[in-house]
Parts: sequence; C-alpha cells; structure tokens
Amino acid sequence: MSKNYQVLAKKIIDIVGVDNVESVTHCQTRLRFVVKDPKQIDKAALEDLDEVKGVFFGSGQYQVIIGTGVVNDVYDAIEKLHLVNAIYSQETTTTPTPDNQKSPLQRFMAMLSGIFIPIIPVIAATGLFLGLQSALTNNQVLQLFGTSSAAIPASLNTVISVLTGTVFSFLPALIVWSTFRYFKGTPIVGIVIGLMLVSPSLPNAYSVAGGTAKAIMLFDKIPVIGSQGSVLTALVAGFLGSKLEHYFHKHVPNVLDQILTPFLTMLVTFGIMILGVGPVVHWIENVMIAIETSLLAATKLNPLITLEAMYGFANLGVALAMILRAKSQKAKANFIGAFSSQLFGVSEPTLFGVLIRYNFKPLVVTVLTSGIGAGVLSVMSVAANSYGLAVVPSYLMYIYNVRDLLIYTVVSLLTVAVAFIATNMFAIPKDILKSDQVQPKIVDDTIFSPVSGKSIALSTVNDPVFASKMMGDGIAIKPREQGPVKVYAPQSGQMSVVADTGHAYGLTTDNGVELLIHIGIDTVSLKGQGFKVIVKPGQTVQKGDLLGEFDATVLKAANLDDTVMVVVTNSKNYQRIESEPNQSIQSGAALLAIQGRPEMTTAIAS
Repeated sequence: MSKNYQVLAKKIIDIVGVDNVESVTHCQTRLRFVVKDPKQIDKAALEDLDEVKGVFFGSGQYQVIIGTGVVNDVYDAIEKLHLVNAIYSQETTTTPTPDNQKSPLQRFMAMLSGIFIPIIPVIAATGLFLGLQSALTNNQVLQLFGTSSAAIPASLNTVISVLTGTVFSFLPALIVWSTFRYFKGTPIVGIVIGLMLVSPSLPNAYSVAGGTAKAIMLFDKIPVIGSQGSVLTALVAGFLGSKLEHYFHKHVPNVLDQILTPFLTMLVTFGIMILGVGPVVHWIENVMIAIETSLLAATKLNPLITLEAMYGFANLGVALAMILRAKSQKAKANFIGAFSSQLFGVSEPTLFGVLIRYNFKPLVVTVLTSGIGAGVLSVMSVAANSYGLAVVPSYLMYIYNVRDLLIYTVVSLLTVAVAFIATNMFAIPKDILKSDQVQPKIVDDTIFSPVSGKSIALSTVNDPVFASKMMGDGIAIKPREQGPVKVYAPQSGQMSVVADTGHAYGLTTDNGVELLIHIGIDTVSLKGQGFKVIVKPGQTVQKGDLLGEFDATVLKAANLDDTVMVVVTNSKNYQRIESEPNQSIQSGAALLAIQGRPEMTTAIAS
C-alpha cells in the first residue's frame, strides 16, 4: 500500500522555509533545493524527520536524502502543496506507463478504468442492495405470496431507498472526485463540484424528463437542471475542473492561491457544466430512456430492454471465466465482486474492472456474444413488459408469457455459456495467470561488476550521501576507459529504476537484493548528454546484459567525477556485505559478496 507523504512534505518545506526556497527538484536519491540562505535551515530538525536519511549542502544545492523510489513520492507531495517552485528533474525515472505504448482509444479506456476502479466497491455493494430490492418488492413476485408492494410500510420503503439510492443519487459526485484524483487535482474540490451538480436545490433531471418537474429558466432563457445519474456529465466536469485548477495554480499569485484557486475552479466549472455541457450531455443519456418509455406506452412491451439484457449475461460469462482461471487472489477477489453485482444488473464493476482493464479482448467477447443473443431474441420476437430490471431480476419481466420466459431463459443461459467459453479460449489476460508476487528469500548472493576499472571503498567517494552509506553499503569503481564505457547488469533480475538521463539504474535481483548503480557524481546536471539507455523499467535482465553506456570523456569535459557507485539499498536485510577495494577489476567479475540474515530467510507474501 502506498504511503501518504503529504505530512512529511509539509514538514520539510516548513523547515527549509517557504520564502527561502528558490526552487526544488529531485534526482534518484534526494531532493535538491536551491535556497536563498542555507544557514536558515535547521539541519538537525530535517535529519530527525522520518524517511530523511541525511542532509548536506553541495553543488550549489541543499540536498535532502530520502532514498530510491520514496523520493519520487515525497517530491510529488511537495509539488501538490503548491507552496514552492517545484521543477521536475530530468532524472525522473522512466516508468512503464501504458500511455507510452497504447493508442488514443486504449489510453481513453485506461483512463476510464483508472477513474472507476476506486468507486467500484461501493457500486457493487449497492448493486446487491438493488438486486434484493428488485426481487423482494416486485409486484409479480409478491403476488405469488398473495400480497403487493402497496402492503410494504412507507417507513420500510424509505429505509430501503437509502440503502439502494444513495450511491447512484450521488454518483456524479463520486465520479468527479475520482476524476480529479486521476488527473492530479484536489479531490475535495472535485467532490464539492460533484455535489453541486446533484444539489437538491436543482430540479431532478429524471423528474424533469418524466414531466413531474420543470427546469429553472435562468434569465428566462437558459434551462437549468440537476445532473442526477449523469456519468458523462460527471466525467466532463472532473476533467474540465482538474485542468482549470492546474491552470489557476500556475497563474494565481502564491499569497492568494490557497483560497482563490478553489473558488475560481468551482465557480467556472459549475458555470460551464450547469449552463452548457450538463444539459446537452444529459439529454443524450435520456434518449434511450425516452425510447423505452415510448415503446411501453405504445405497445405495452419493451423489446429494447430485452436486447440490452444480453449484455449483462455476457458479462457474467466473462467474469465467471476470469474467476475460475485467475491465480492471482487479488484479481480473483475483484472478479467475484464484479460477478456478484452483475447478477443484479449493476455492470460498472464488470465494465471498468474487467472488460476494459485488460486490453480489449474481454470487451470484444461481451459485445459479440451479447449481440448474438440479442439477435436471436429479436428474431423470436421476445419482449419484456417493463424496464429497469437486468440479469437475474430481469426474468420477472417475462412471467406474463410462458413462451417468452422459456425462450429468454434458454438464450440468456446460452449467452453466459458462449461468453464463458470464448473468454477461456481467446480473452484470458496473462496478468491474472500469475500468482500474487511473493517476496524472495533473503539469501546469500554475489554481485558482479557492471564496468571495468579499479574498485575503491564507498567511504572514499566524493559524495557524502554515498560515502556515509546513507543509501546503503556497497562499493565504487573508477572506470578504466576514458571514452565510451558500457554498463552491464551485475546480476539477473528486474529493472526497478531507469533514469531518463541514463546515469542511474535500479535492479532487484532474483534473490531479492535491491541494487542502485549510480554513474558519476552530480551527473544529473548533464541531462542525459553523454549517456545512452538500453533497458526499460520492469524489464527482466540476465547477468551481463547491456544496460546502457556513458562517455567518460563527456563527464571529464564537464569537470564531473565519473566514479560508478554500486549500492545495496536494502543493506539492513543482510548480515554482511563484503568487498575488496583497490583491486583492478573486469566487468562481470565478482564485486560484492552478500550474506543473508538467518532470521530473514522465510518468504513473506507481499
């Protein structure tokens, strides 16, 4: 679980001093402050903070040592405070984001998945409430017991409506909140905008559509209504609002930013949504409802909902296949939740947690199989006598006609079966076939030299962070070559960090050793000049694979030290890390001997 570093970030800025900071950036191991007066900073107070491994002033920067990986999170938290001039460093790691490899449509689907996944659990839970409500309060069911929905006490109906209606009544607020979070806005601003869109002071959109309420006519010309149930409106509001907030943060003076930016963001976003975008988007969403209502009014039947229902049954087949094939327990739990809510007609957990989360194959299976099922029902002239019920409760809409009920039952079950088979054959994502990751045993290991040269004690390098072993124990190498120097993998494992600038690599070996290979001192200032990167984050490498190269001549011309540090950043897990300084060493030769702690040799599930 990721840690919230907002408190730590605020403490660091308070100690360094908001007015004392000219700018802040970060590299692979530390925050780098450009300050007006280093003497104003309480060094001891900084060093007392959790996660801070040490501080020092060098290269014209006040450097706060945090550590690989964590420094990115702390910097992000500082940036979100909007208190100082935060400038992203060129050393930020290249992460394997889907956006780098996917088409615009795939990125859009990934965005939707990222927005909806955080709110899926409450939607799924509400789906179960709705399913029970549909089954227990349906007149056709109650008639079997000699009663009707009119016999249900009003007080009980009110309590049930709270359980079943709250999430969907305020769904736009949840979506705007999650969209703000996704686009790195301030989530609390997003949820307030969402609540404005569904305020009880505005006429309910569904009531206006049903003719039981009228829109407010602003200036006697512009119709204003609420956005209850409008997913599209909420998505647009979240996207627009988060982008406006970023804009205002950049242009509003710092002294007014904390108050004026939220004010302007909420005012402008609400104005645009309620006066323009909202009514148009909601009109589009209401078209389907209007068509169904017209069909029911004219024929007493609703063939459209019959066709739409097959989508839910196809989703059941896809989700069931995922449940049975998944080896990842986390994925299996998500699929079970999606399947359970889909039984009662709530499809969002399946749509965003299954269909579009794993490429497009599951979605294609659902579309094709549901289309076939709907086609068969259309040919057989099967139609429901109401709307609003889906999947298991949907059978209640066909009790009036034995023939339609029988055909609907057979086709729906076949749709589930075909979707299940097709998913197993073509659409099972590889990700779920892997068991949940287990941390490797902390065992003895050997680390080999990534470059050729002379080994030197880590304590002698010209950088207090590495020399003091704040980042961990290890060794350094003075490269032999004065031109291009190739950097090789010192052990087999997975690349955890690859700096864009090419001067830092992180590798987690197959035996669990976490290594940092840092090329040179203050070489981040070259912004990649003289470096070439071969590998990518997340890539699996074998011992001796080429990671990249650097030109020692370029470093020398810039008066930069070209010493290569090899550091075990999880040194505390090991009993002893042995090295031999002052040795001539070839790349690929043994460099570090690591002895594991006996008490830490048990594998722990992550």
